[in-house]
Amino acid sequence: MRARTADHLEALSLEIERKLHKALNSNSQRLKLLQQLFADIALKVDDRARDKILSTNNEGIAPLDEREDGHLCFYEILANHYVKVPQSGRRILELIVQLWSQSFAANIFALLFHRWLFEVPLEGKEVSLRYSSALVQGATNVFWIDIQTNTRYFLPLYHYLLEEVALVPDQLIKISPQAGRNLFCLLSRFMLFYDQDHLLTSFLGHFPAFPNSFLVGGAADYFVIELTDQLQKLKVEPVLLHYLSRNR
Repeated sequence: MRARTADHLEALSLEIERKLHKALNSNSQRLKLLQQLFADIALKVDDRARDKILSTNNEGIAPLDEREDGHLCFYEILANHYVKVPQSGRRILELIVQLWSQSFAANIFALLFHRWLFEVPLEGKEVSLRYSSALVQGATNVFWIDIQTNTRYFLPLYHYLLEEVALVPDQLIKISPQAGRNLFCLLSRFMLFYDQDHLLTSFLGHFPAFPNSFLVGGAADYFVIELTDQLQKLKVEPVLLHYLSRNR
């Protein structure tokens, strides 16, 4: 079973690699190809595909019966796979790096390599800085997609960044201090949307120090500033109402 699962995941990885190569070699179609690839890995896994690519060894992926919507997305399985088999994702990562400046490249990186960044040893601070910045940017982009569509496709990514990174000091230090501060600001803006405010007290207790904190205040002040800014940007009425209902 595990061998067949690995074969299917490797086939998916090769297809991702093929599409990235195609995007790299096609100036006119690059944006469209990257957008399509992003949509592919964000798709929900149907029952037939789930039986092929899920094994009995899926630590790190929440069981379907523990999910509110009962859905699983391809990026979750692939992100888990690239932690267990890092060499399977390295060729993909090298191609994404060559496409850094392109739209959707950071989104794809954040979905496929958010776990890899914290669970696979990296070489050099410069590499960590580049990847951590792309992670925060990509996560920002995909969370806004959820906002605009009033969906929760990227809740697993938010959940991981909150519970497995922000609330775990040994993990947070693996990214640059600036990226860490940016991550906390990002998580602050989307906490109510993803219904994770039950972790607010712990979250505020782990808030990193900011250079201008003597002017702004403490963790709660930063959280309120980010949340207020988020509310001002919301244009989707059901989402705004959801925020307000959680903010009572």
